[in-house]
Amino acid sequence: MKKWKQYVWLLVLVLTLGLAACANNAEPAKETKQEAKTEQAAFPVTIKDAVGDVTIEKEPEKIVSLIPSNTEIAYALGLGDKIVGVSDFDNYPEDVKNKEKIGGMEFNVEKIIALQPDVVLAHASSAHNSEEGLKQLKDAGITVIVVPNATSLNDVYASIELIGKATGKTKEASDVVKQMKQKIDAIAEKAKEVKEEATVWIEVSPAPEIYTAGKGTFMDEMLTIIHAKNAAGDQEGWPMFTEEDAVALNPDVIITTYGYYTPNAVEQVLARPAWKDVPAVKNKRVYDVNSDLVSRPGPRLAEGVEEIAKVVYPDIFK
Repeated sequence: MKKWKQYVWLLVLVLTLGLAACANNAEPAKETKQEAKTEQAAFPVTIKDAVGDVTIEKEPEKIVSLIPSNTEIAYALGLGDKIVGVSDFDNYPEDVKNKEKIGGMEFNVEKIIALQPDVVLAHASSAHNSEEGLKQLKDAGITVIVVPNATSLNDVYASIELIGKATGKTKEASDVVKQMKQKIDAIAEKAKEVKEEATVWIEVSPAPEIYTAGKGTFMDEMLTIIHAKNAAGDQEGWPMFTEEDAVALNPDVIITTYGYYTPNAVEQVLARPAWKDVPAVKNKRVYDVNSDLVSRPGPRLAEGVEEIAKVVYPDIFK
């Protein structure tokens, strides 16, 4: 009898463990089904772009980008394989050279329609000049998303999240924004070592029509982050200066952003007779930085902050 009770106890134990194991094995399957259901439920999705509400019925498989910043964001989100067309101005990443070019400020509507994209990524900065073209794309049944203008880093984060939501890359968008913020926060923390703020003149267009970056620009925000003073920080947007007024600002550092189309940009500034007594020229502290890193509203702006920090405070940001 005692032996029989032992058998019964052993049988109960085996059944209990077996049922528990089955329950544990069944759980992942349940989770997998739930994940699949969640992914399917992500579309249709409605977003608010620069024009109004836009509904994307299903996850886009083919995308055309009308502006380089949108293209860079799309690639950062892992959408490179889905990009079938880009603008003539696109130059990053390297893979854009392999994509169909759809034109510049005036894009080729017929070519875009022929590419049969599910989504076209437009931009508010040029939308007012291409209303008719965008309307033709919409009339052809193509979903057009007009990404809002960005004048601050927070605006750029919002643009990344907008494109992420529209393309089923919400998590990737959050990751890109997080990485940007972490990089910029680390730079800001290191900038606390600055003992004396440098006055910086950023020149975005050379003489005879000299333009600089004032308030409400990425470059002004970048200078604030690294504890530097914008020589034209009391101006709004992109003001034009006379050479006399620019020299009077007496900057410690001069940064040009047009070296990609003006040969020897730095040497030209150093050779200006009227600037010979400006500290930046006397001390040969004139530098050229990649314009795309400091003016294109995309993920590489974080690199732009670092580039400016390195030329303004080379001893701190080595």
